[in-house]
Amino acid sequence: MQTRFEMKRYQLLLGLLLMLASTCSLPAEIFTAGVKRVVFLGDSITYDGHYVADIVAYHRWHPPQREMEFINLGLPSETISGLSEPGHAGGKFPRPDLHERLGRALAKTRPDLVIACYGMNDGIYLPFDAGRFAAFTNGMIRFHQAVENFGAKVIHVTPPVFDEVKGGHPGYANVLDVYSRWLLDQRTNGWQVVDLHFPMQQKLADERAKNPAFAFAKDGVHPDEAGHWLMAKEILKGLGATGLTGMESPVGMFQDAAKGNRILTLLNQKLSVMKDAWLTEIGHKRPMPAGLPMAEATRRAEELEKQIANLTN
Repeated sequence: MQTRFEMKRYQLLLGLLLMLASTCSLPAEIFTAGVKRVVFLGDSITYDGHYVADIVAYHRWHPPQREMEFINLGLPSETISGLSEPGHAGGKFPRPDLHERLGRALAKTRPDLVIACYGMNDGIYLPFDAGRFAAFTNGMIRFHQAVENFGAKVIHVTPPVFDEVKGGHPGYANVLDVYSRWLLDQRTNGWQVVDLHFPMQQKLADERAKNPAFAFAKDGVHPDEAGHWLMAKEILKGLGATGLTGMESPVGMFQDAAKGNRILTLLNQKLSVMKDAWLTEIGHKRPMPAGLPMAEATRRAEELEKQIANLTN
């Protein structure tokens, strides 16, 4: 039978163990156990794919690790509003509308989770207009309902910052502020929304105060790799990831920087091969080169995966 002293010692030891467990716990799992396939949707920034690859890398090389498939379905020029400015692309084609391909994309990829980043193109690079804003919000609501009706979860991401210093279009930065605030307000309706717009805006302002020539995007729209890494970090933090504070590059996720660079390059190539194959398989209305047939793309992706495995074993 335990004495009162032994009982107190046991309680003290248990308390210390619980405290140690709380301070030494593994990073939070950013995707729930039921998620087996994640699809990213967006415009040319998502199509570029670097922030997607950075998120995939974090998942793969941080415990707890699970087998998951990630598919990038970003399409350049696309909007969720269905709007297109007159003479887009020199009059060659209007901006594609996500809703034209959304049903096919969901049916063919069958995701458990969709991560969507829209807004950059949806104001058509013009000052704020109530009609364009309504098209954006209505398009976003239609999209959200379509994904939920399919049976998948959806995470919305506010659009990256628009840099008027580099991109012109006076007043357009404010348009994206308004669109981003609306998305964030949807949290009260139960939507899961990750904000990268305002943290990216603040980082741009902070860096430009130190160096007036600083920019994430030379054209005001498309972030460089540093911008994509900031996007990835904000999305990862929004999903519960830890250990990213002060990490200035995705290479910081790896102990060996040279290997890390090579792994990220190969991972980008693998995601890109499958992205173009999926876009062609699903179909869309934007003129662009066709991807490889799915079987050939899968073989190429498997070859790239072997190279990645050789670097990580």
